[in-house]
Amino acid sequence: MKADKRGAALNLDIGNPLNSDNVIKFLDGSSRSETMLRSAKIGFGTYHEGWKWSLHAGTQTGKSSGRHIGYILSGHMVIRDAAGIEREVGPGQAFEVGPGHDAWVIGCESCIALDFTNVG
Repeated sequence: MKADKRGAALNLDIGNPLNSDNVIKFLDGSSRSETMLRSAKIGFGTYHEGWKWSLHAGTQTGKSSGRHIGYILSGHMVIRDAAGIEREVGPGQAFEVGPGHDAWVIGCESCIALDFTNVG
């Protein structure tokens, strides 16, 4: 737990994923930055036209996709779950998908999304 100048425990944590040193650049130039709070990571992703998780992120990390909770700010993406079911998500929509999924940007604009990971 963080403390203030007097050593008192703080019950407030503030971060900004747009002003973070923790940035991942994907193979196609897309990026995702994140900030860590006590119980969650908040990510901000800019995924360019043509970006696909399995091509531009999974091959880079060598890992399969994990559970994701997200919110689309702009652009559109298709998410295919491990069972092969595909759904399009766009601005103003939140989603949750389990491990083993793939996702890709559709249309001619970048997809800007927030994602949330519980760490506590």
